[in-house]
Amino acid sequence: MRSRTAVKEESMLEPVQRSLDPDDWDSMRAHGHRMLDDMFDYLEHLRDRPVWQPAPDEVRARYGEPLPHEGRELGQVHARFMTEILPYAVGNAHPGFMGWVHGGGNPVGMLAEMLAAGLNANLGGRNQMPVEVERQIVRWMRELFGFPERASGLFVTGTSMANFIALLVARTAALGVSVRRDGVCRSDERLTAYASADAHGCIRQAMDLVGFGSAALRNIPVDSAHCMDLAALEQALAVDRMAGLRPFVIVGSAGTVDTGAIDDLAGLAAVAEREDVWFHVDGAYGALGMLTPEIAPRLVGIERADSIAFDFHKWLQVPYDAGFVLVRDGARHQETFSSAEAYLGRDERGLAADSPWPCDLGPDLSRGFRALKTWFTLQVYGADKLGESIAGTCRLAHYLADRVAAEPRLELLAPAALNIVCFRYRAQEPDRVNRDIVISLQESGVAAPSTTVLDGRLAIRCAIVNHRTERRDIDALLEAVLTQGAALDTHPILDESP
Repeated sequence: MRSRTAVKEESMLEPVQRSLDPDDWDSMRAHGHRMLDDMFDYLEHLRDRPVWQPAPDEVRARYGEPLPHEGRELGQVHARFMTEILPYAVGNAHPGFMGWVHGGGNPVGMLAEMLAAGLNANLGGRNQMPVEVERQIVRWMRELFGFPERASGLFVTGTSMANFIALLVARTAALGVSVRRDGVCRSDERLTAYASADAHGCIRQAMDLVGFGSAALRNIPVDSAHCMDLAALEQALAVDRMAGLRPFVIVGSAGTVDTGAIDDLAGLAAVAEREDVWFHVDGAYGALGMLTPEIAPRLVGIERADSIAFDFHKWLQVPYDAGFVLVRDGARHQETFSSAEAYLGRDERGLAADSPWPCDLGPDLSRGFRALKTWFTLQVYGADKLGESIAGTCRLAHYLADRVAAEPRLELLAPAALNIVCFRYRAQEPDRVNRDIVISLQESGVAAPSTTVLDGRLAIRCAIVNHRTERRDIDALLEAVLTQGAALDTHPILDESP
């Protein structure tokens, strides 16, 4: 039998394993409740805050501090968040935020995100119920978009990544699985893609990342409603085929970034079928208009797509980030990404069972539980209420468009197709005045629109996405635009130097 001295000496040689869990769980629990209450207070009283405000220089300067080697009390770090971070966020939770197509989040999704963080599940794969939750969302999206049972789906960061994944699957469909080994340079064919001139810039970026180059993307002109011109598309296809090129994908937009225009998806589907090319729909926010009978008829043809990309964190109000890609041919999707690495081997039982895994459908092996906040949002609110929220933002956009049309000092620059309104204040120097109006509104904290350029004219762009936005917020925006416009047009800034 060993002596106490020997045991003590051996224990002194063992490394000390220090857990990151608290010594006092009651104290941690109490502070966790305070943090949760702070976020509920923040959401409940959003209207008492400015939409956005710039962070003071002294606050930014604190974030040049060196790496902390000694820890601090949780309460101290929480206090810094409340005073230095929370007040200076982009403001998309606020009802006056209309600058970009950002969802406002929802308290149920926030709580679900806390549960997901506590569970800390890696959804790359394995035999676990969190993966089954993601699969249920896939089934629901098949149902919503009229896709077959063989269709597959995957949560990603956002539609930019979803579009990239869809184009990779389209590339595999065009060139075969060997392209994964040989690359596009081994192909004798030069592939081309087609999208509206108003399509999101991530389509061009995806062509770059896929390996074909952004020059292989044909930007098809739009009509007066900012929808892709089908005759121009067919002409571009014919010209490329005559030149010996091979069209491989047509990208339709369901809610363009500038105006919210919806391409003729049924017409694009017919062209894609006739030309034997992949038909992809970038439905970043507009695709979920399928949840409301007011918008779904305008999306006819989306059910014929080979793939759809969209975000739950926009119109569905799921907290960031929660993008999604849906692919009609699940086998094609899987062969684009699946790997035979030994450490990803599968078994019939145990943790390595339940194949295929999400990592077989995308580039990520480490994946968060994005599906949980989406699942909670759909379960708690229901599809009908969420659809009504979507329809409500479109009604507000039409209210704004009608008010602009009725105001002689304002000019509507594009039809309000969905929930985006582009207009400007009439002035002698309209671009400069309207740009200054937008900046003044943002800095005032009253409202936060953005700008874009339509037909060479700078526009005030209002994207009404937030479920918290009401008519009073639209009225406040317009009042501020008219006030600032009158001031800026009367006293123009003559010095335009940087």
